[in-house]
Amino acid sequence: MLSRITSFLLMALLCVVVKAANPVYDLIERIAPGASDRFLIEIVPTQDGTKDFFELDQKGDKVVIRANNNISAATGLNWYLKHYAGIHLSWNNMKADIPQHLPKVASPERHDAAVPYRYMFNYCTFSYSMPFWNWERWEQELDWMALHGVNLPLSIVGMEGAWRNMLLKLGYNEKEIGEFIAGPAFLAWWHMNNIQGWGGPNPESWYKQQTELQKKILARMNEWGIKPVFPGYSGMLPSNADKKLGVNVTQQGLWSNFERPAFMQPTDPSFQKIADLYYQEVENLFGKADFYSMDPFHEGGKTEGVDLGVAGKELMKAMKNHNPNAVWVIQGWQKNPRDEMIGVLDQGDILVLDLSAECRPMWGDPDSYWYRENGFGHHDWVYCMLLNFGGCVGLHGRMDNLINGYYKALSDPKGQHIKGVGITAEGIENNPVMYELLCELPWRDSKFTKEDWTKGYVKARYGTDDLNLQLAWQSLAKVPYNAPFVVEGATESVFCSRPKLYVKSSSSWHSALMYYQPEELLGAAKLMVDVADRFRGNNNFEYDLVDVVRQTIANKGNALLPKIAEAYTNKDKEAFKQLSDEFLYLIQQQDRLLSSRKDFMVGNWLAMADKVSKTKADSIRNQFNARTIITTWGDRQQANEGGLSDYAHREWAGLLNDLYLKRWKLYFENLADNLDGKPLKDIDWFGIEQEWTTSRNPYPTEAQLDPIDTAKAVFYEVHPLK
Repeated sequence: MLSRITSFLLMALLCVVVKAANPVYDLIERIAPGASDRFLIEIVPTQDGTKDFFELDQKGDKVVIRANNNISAATGLNWYLKHYAGIHLSWNNMKADIPQHLPKVASPERHDAAVPYRYMFNYCTFSYSMPFWNWERWEQELDWMALHGVNLPLSIVGMEGAWRNMLLKLGYNEKEIGEFIAGPAFLAWWHMNNIQGWGGPNPESWYKQQTELQKKILARMNEWGIKPVFPGYSGMLPSNADKKLGVNVTQQGLWSNFERPAFMQPTDPSFQKIADLYYQEVENLFGKADFYSMDPFHEGGKTEGVDLGVAGKELMKAMKNHNPNAVWVIQGWQKNPRDEMIGVLDQGDILVLDLSAECRPMWGDPDSYWYRENGFGHHDWVYCMLLNFGGCVGLHGRMDNLINGYYKALSDPKGQHIKGVGITAEGIENNPVMYELLCELPWRDSKFTKEDWTKGYVKARYGTDDLNLQLAWQSLAKVPYNAPFVVEGATESVFCSRPKLYVKSSSSWHSALMYYQPEELLGAAKLMVDVADRFRGNNNFEYDLVDVVRQTIANKGNALLPKIAEAYTNKDKEAFKQLSDEFLYLIQQQDRLLSSRKDFMVGNWLAMADKVSKTKADSIRNQFNARTIITTWGDRQQANEGGLSDYAHREWAGLLNDLYLKRWKLYFENLADNLDGKPLKDIDWFGIEQEWTTSRNPYPTEAQLDPIDTAKAVFYEVHPLK
């Protein structure tokens, strides 16, 4: 009898220990305090090479989530919350009211992952969305990643600290380092060998705080079993390295009128020594990784005089010297990866991110604009969705292309080495529907339609099966979320453009031309407005309602501008005045609408920059970084001649009213004066923008208006019923 009691107590103790040690229970407590005791998490380890899986089951009144590892279990939890409990955890809402009595799992439901890797992050994401995140925000993101099955994220936070240590050991002083390492909002392009120094210098306190932040991030990743992808060493050095260090470098020229860092020839006798020093400094701070990201010659880097085959072998050698099991992760973008560089390397040593596979696949799809006849050859690759450029706001996606392309890659011989799916957006925290769709792909064993999938998404997103919302979302899936292949990124709002009569794009490389008629979105918006009162307090609905109404206003502005141009060309002063006043009114209404949700307010972006600032000097630098990247991006030369102005424009409350409205008012006044016979003035747009980037005026961080009341009022004011 005593042995039985002892055995029972040991089993009970073991269960307590297992629960305490499992991060899924901790995640549930962060989402909904007190709700973890309604679930049983069972980890069933499997042999290496076995597919990841999760299984939903029931034991008494508890929901069982059975899986082969913690990430699979978290994915199963998310699947249950969405498809059984009608709870959708999203960037706009990472808290849940989990009911005491959970919906039962009538019979076991199992899902196996078709591919082993679920990758996340573009280098640009760290600058367009995350430059000033603190641990509180990172903890939420790590929870989101776990819930969505992410097990292979790019992890570059704090890596500038390892670079600083390396450069000090190479003989560079603090001033020289400050002239090389970019500021917080521009580190992404520094890592990709595009720029040096812009936005800096960074104080010593920045390196320390980012190092500590990265250690917390990596500790949490380790709890989950997430494999981080560290930046590797591909030969980048300050542009004066040939003189300073006496090494053989290839000068890389300009990137959007920024001076690029130098590329050290991998055949230089010092290459392996400097690479070893880099990897050692990374290891000293953050440990070793099994994956390292390198993108030599990214976006126009010069390869003249470089033996690409030898370079590939030397880069791999340096990485393998540090960790024999390491894998080189490289972005498939424009000319990268060069066949000559990766063709000489063994299968398993390279993992290629097909960075925009839902739009411009490289893996071997003959219908692609970026078709590569042999795809990535014998190398493993990841089917990625880029979707967003610059963090710009706009309803956008390619549901059909995303679904069809993924299943085509799984079955096509040229896609045979597919190993995962990936989120490679330049900016996140927008269009949650598309990321939900991508993250479910590996766990669905057969092809499905966007129409069927959207029905389940609506029930999960809002916690109910409402006919109006179902109809609205079927329309959304057919219109803004079904962009054609050739359209890259969301339709840009002309509100955010430097003013001119004919705006083809608000930034240099994308488009303000619509791929659907503005009227096609009005029906979906009206369906949501009509039921808005019933969903008051539903966070997901309020976010979506504001976003959809916002898009209808932006669309109206895009359609109105050509009419203004026509009135001006025809010298119709009365029509010009009426139409230009209406355009300015639309911007004001857009600002009013977006002030009802903190997600769409510039104040929160700027507040994050201040929150991580230790001193007034830090605040000035961080504010400049935060304000500059979403407006001029660079200095006058880069903004104007380099084409970077408004690349990362944001349709956000505060920015609309204080910068975009100001620009358009000045422009229309100039044209009106011209219609009255006065000569057109030259307007210094950069000077106006720079005034905003260097200002210190505060902005609110909490919603200023009720989102339901405001969305309803603004919608009918801007789109009066005929």
